[in-house]
Amino acid sequence: QVQLVESGGGLVQPGGSLRLSCAASGRIFSINAMGWYRQAPGKERELVATIANGASRRYADSVKGRFTISRDNAKNTVYLQMNTLKPEDTAIYYCNANIRTYYSGSDYPKDYAMDYWGKGTLVTVSS
Repeated sequence: QVQLVESGGGLVQPGGSLRLSCAASGRIFSINAMGWYRQAPGKERELVATIANGASRRYADSVKGRFTISRDNAKNTVYLQMNTLKPEDTAIYYCNANIRTYYSGSDYPKDYAMDYWGKGTLVTVSS
């Protein structure tokens, strides 16, 4: 099975920075896009940033110029550098990855990919 584990959340003052990490593990054949989403209290989950395997990036308008997404393919890890944080960035941040795995008990990779989610890490921006 595949697991995505996020780390790096916490409490930070407005204007501060945090770096989130998300590592994928398990019987992984390949990873396509990876990304970060967030869900604030009382709101729906929204896209923050995504990065394709070829490294093209997409950002929500609300974080452009402040957040940077990157990935280390050798470590199956995606990062989110968050600068100039604002109280409205407070949310649970979830990692997402589109992954091809192997058939159970086999060395043959599946011919399709699936989306996997981490359990989330809380980011609180407050003075």
